[in-house]
Amino acid sequence: MADSRAFVLLVLCAVITVCVESKYMIYDTAQGVVDGKLNVHLVAHTHDDVGWLKTVDQYYVGSNNSIQGACVQNVLDSTIQALLADKNRKFIYVEQAFFQRWWRDQSEATQATVKRLVSKGQLEMINGGWCMHDEAAPHYIDMIDQTTYGHRFIKQQFNVTPRIGWQIDPFGHSAVQAYLLGAEVGFDSVYFGRIDYQDRAKRKGDKHLEVIWRGSKSLGSSSQIFAGAFPENYEPPPGGFYFEVNDDSPIVQDDMDLFDYNVEERVNDFVAAAVAQANITRTNHVMWMMGTDFKYQYAESWYRNMDKFIHYVNKDGRVNALYSTPSIYTDAKYAETSSWPLKENDYFPYASDVDAYWTGYFTSRAALKGYVRMLSGYYLAARQLEVMKGRNKTRHTTDALGDALGIAQHHDGVSGTSQQHVANDYAKRLSIGQKKAESVVAESIACMVSPKPGCSSSGTKFHQCALLNISYCPSTEADLSSGKKLMVVVYNSLGWNRSDVIRLPVVNDNIAVYDSSGKEVESQLMLLQNESISYRNYYATAYTGKSPSTTPKFWLAFTASVPPLGFSTYTISSSKKPASNFVKKVVYKHTKPEYDTEPEYGEIEIGQGNLKLIYSESDGKLSQYVNSRSSIEASLKQSYSFYAGFDGTTGLQASGAYVFRPNGTYPIGHKLQDITYMYGNIYDELHEQISPWIYQITRVYKNMEHAEVEFTVGPIPIEDGVGKEIVTQITTTMKSNKTFYTDSNGRDFIERIRDYRADWDLDVNQPIAGNYYPINLGIYLKDKKSELSILVDRSIGGSSIVDGQLELMLHRRLLYDDGKGVAEALNETVCVGNDCRGLAVQGKYYIRIDPLGEGAKWRRTYGQEIYSPLLLAFTEVTEQDGNEGTNFQVSKSSRMDPTYSLPDNVVLLTLQELEDGNVLLRLAHLYEIGEDKDLSVTSRVELKKLFGKRKVIKVSEMSLSANQGREEMEKKRLVWKVEGSKNDEPAAQRGGPVDPQKLVAELAPMEIRTFIVTLGKTLSRRLVSSDLSLQ
Repeated sequence: MADSRAFVLLVLCAVITVCVESKYMIYDTAQGVVDGKLNVHLVAHTHDDVGWLKTVDQYYVGSNNSIQGACVQNVLDSTIQALLADKNRKFIYVEQAFFQRWWRDQSEATQATVKRLVSKGQLEMINGGWCMHDEAAPHYIDMIDQTTYGHRFIKQQFNVTPRIGWQIDPFGHSAVQAYLLGAEVGFDSVYFGRIDYQDRAKRKGDKHLEVIWRGSKSLGSSSQIFAGAFPENYEPPPGGFYFEVNDDSPIVQDDMDLFDYNVEERVNDFVAAAVAQANITRTNHVMWMMGTDFKYQYAESWYRNMDKFIHYVNKDGRVNALYSTPSIYTDAKYAETSSWPLKENDYFPYASDVDAYWTGYFTSRAALKGYVRMLSGYYLAARQLEVMKGRNKTRHTTDALGDALGIAQHHDGVSGTSQQHVANDYAKRLSIGQKKAESVVAESIACMVSPKPGCSSSGTKFHQCALLNISYCPSTEADLSSGKKLMVVVYNSLGWNRSDVIRLPVVNDNIAVYDSSGKEVESQLMLLQNESISYRNYYATAYTGKSPSTTPKFWLAFTASVPPLGFSTYTISSSKKPASNFVKKVVYKHTKPEYDTEPEYGEIEIGQGNLKLIYSESDGKLSQYVNSRSSIEASLKQSYSFYAGFDGTTGLQASGAYVFRPNGTYPIGHKLQDITYMYGNIYDELHEQISPWIYQITRVYKNMEHAEVEFTVGPIPIEDGVGKEIVTQITTTMKSNKTFYTDSNGRDFIERIRDYRADWDLDVNQPIAGNYYPINLGIYLKDKKSELSILVDRSIGGSSIVDGQLELMLHRRLLYDDGKGVAEALNETVCVGNDCRGLAVQGKYYIRIDPLGEGAKWRRTYGQEIYSPLLLAFTEVTEQDGNEGTNFQVSKSSRMDPTYSLPDNVVLLTLQELEDGNVLLRLAHLYEIGEDKDLSVTSRVELKKLFGKRKVIKVSEMSLSANQGREEMEKKRLVWKVEGSKNDEPAAQRGGPVDPQKLVAELAPMEIRTFIVTLGKTLSRRLVSSDLSLQ
């Protein structure tokens, strides 16, 4: 009986086995490029915003999913496993701020596995920066720094160098991105998703989506790059090719025993989409972006369907499908040996449709933009000081600030297009990084002035003032009447001698300033106005969490002279003689005239030097600009107005964080303007209350030939239910013929022509928003006689809407979301307790008029001084500590040879100690070819003198991001052909190789050169003479 049961069971098992026979399918995914066929390159990717709707950490760990279901940890965990399942699968990854978070949490075994995937080409690091930076709002130095941060991490961990740029989401694309953050870092191509809808339509028709992009007229073809704009966006093509588990595209269902079998239908969809793209693309290669924002959280869902597509499409035979990467695609394009259309300049501004010009974000979150720019210059100086003292890995370093600045360059960070809580997170990270960098700076300065060798035992504590811009500085507000003295160390991060006016809030009037030799320095005391005190107290409390304990009464001003890459020291102490440096104050009140006949009015003149600004006594308005040295006498007027933001309530496009869509222009201010005029021996000031929420101070310095305009805008009133975008106009009588010039990320200047695009016939539908451009350094216009220049202290938007006039957008407050993804109105507020207000923004811009052809010197030199202001540090000492001079053993010094300074056309961009003790050095030529008759020439930097008494042992020239040798990079870079080129254009000017004995680096116009420098050991940290460079 038992045997019978066993037989029955055996038969039953056999029957069951037949019924569930395995149908495991092995898909053929090994196909490569096939000549003669249309090749569809499937590029698996995720686009992971380093902050947008959620903070960078929330995105990484997957928290706060009520806003957005996104977890980068899941993306990377899932993708690595999917890649291991099939050696033919490939994936690209971009944002190293995320990847390094994930990497440090992995076991050694997992790290080894990932390294194998990278070495085999299954996982490729693309772009490779800390983030995918914006291209309108960042300064080029920040773009370089954050790219270097990511590239060096990749080099250290994987010994690879990214070769493809992948700027798929920024809202317009800059010339600097093409040549500097593209070709100069060794990229062979760059790809992006967003270009103007009119431009895209024409390029599709002409098959000009892919071009050779030549972004620099100075460097020409030597820095050109292959560039591709996607047909639509950075997502899969139309036709249903999204395969996240919750996507609604039809999967490839290839089990014939189940319902909804659709292989033939899906293959036809694939072929149709491939042919449609091929019809607008040159060569027989098209690239599909298989992924989008935060995809591949369950990667197998994507790869399962792509496996099937590759298998069945290739069996069909009409087109060839393959797993690919942008590197493989680029090589395939290059192998075609075709020539390509030429693209010059940039892709700004960007419009996604008729009324959606993404030009509002050029100014959005102006306060955050100002904070980023201020800390960018501070980071440059802090790294220099860290080199001078020596990197201390057991204490604070500048790395935290570098990390925070790198994250902030993201295209939803400094751009101002994140949600408010994310903007707060960016600011918090910057503040934490700033605090740690301040410790490095304080220790380094104490080291430099320390009377003891090694400086580790120095008891001198230095303090800095992060809120000096709002006249809050506890260190300078100490009462000096009791015998205390304030020591001020002034550090100059630029490579040339510099004199600039220092302004400090103080409480005492009988005080004097002395240099390091004890000689009294000319100074000036100016009353602090009530408007400034109110602003100061509110925002100092908001920032520090407590009310200021003192209130300063005066601004103390004096001129500091500082050697290149060095410091000077000054003493502020009480004076026994009565103060004689008070400024004189005159108030002009204007009321409506009630005269029978028009009275005669005079003029108000401010400025004690070559420059004078003339104001009309009749209405208090600016009327004339006069420079006695350059013989400029020009009509000059200034005004404020606001654009009402289109609200979109009728279903039309609203003005918002991204989009600028004005709905009417309205003047701000009164026809008769009250002004307060204060004039002193160092500078004059003119104060204007433009409106209850706009306050302006105009300064003219005795020894300078430009006007400095400090504005405080806000809280912008919204009680009328209207969002407002605040602009100021500077108006001349120049005949500028629709033409003006704006910078590209603070580097090259690009010609702009109102209502015109060089690449297509523009259909003008937004005559204001469509003529706005990003400004990082400045904007200028000119006629046949003179040129008007304006420099800025942060990224903003600007234009020339009227001939002879320049317009800057200073602040925005809007009440409606523009529907472009952020899902929030741009309505910034700040609270101190229960006192909540709309955010006010304080900033500066600078105005100058020069004879034609002479403005570049000021724009370049002073523009660099705006970016790198003098760094101030303070410490208190008692009277018995010494005489009126400083009691530091070293009170004035330069890191460089005391007889040397950099050429006027060269700036030191980077001086940074690396983890291995070597020094990263970056030098930049400031001028374009033909920009200035004297300074647009090749210059030479003597590296031996640059490093003073530290011996230079070895100098290796590197790529811009310092992840490979320059010579190695040049050898392997692809050389692309341009349509119509006869290869007869003159070679771009470049500096020659650095002779290891002479150690002289040449820089041609617009050239940036990067070096890794090995230095000899410091003989002594102690500086033994006020005239010696660092030892």
